[in-house]
Amino acid sequence: MNKDQVKGTLKDAAGKVQEQAGKLTGSTEQQLKGLNKQVQGQAQKAVGDVKEVFKDATHK
Repeated sequence: MNKDQVKGTLKDAAGKVQEQAGKLTGSTEQQLKGLNKQVQGQAQKAVGDVKEVFKDATHK
């Protein structure tokens, strides 16, 4: 697992927490920020996944 995968997973999880906090407080703004953070995290994790596949392919 590389740093992009780790950071992406953490950002996704933080976004889920922020979205839920927004739902509990009735803050649409916080919900949207949480969703945005989740998308960013998932994208960063996907970049990390591609890097891992490339690294594995070049080491074989």
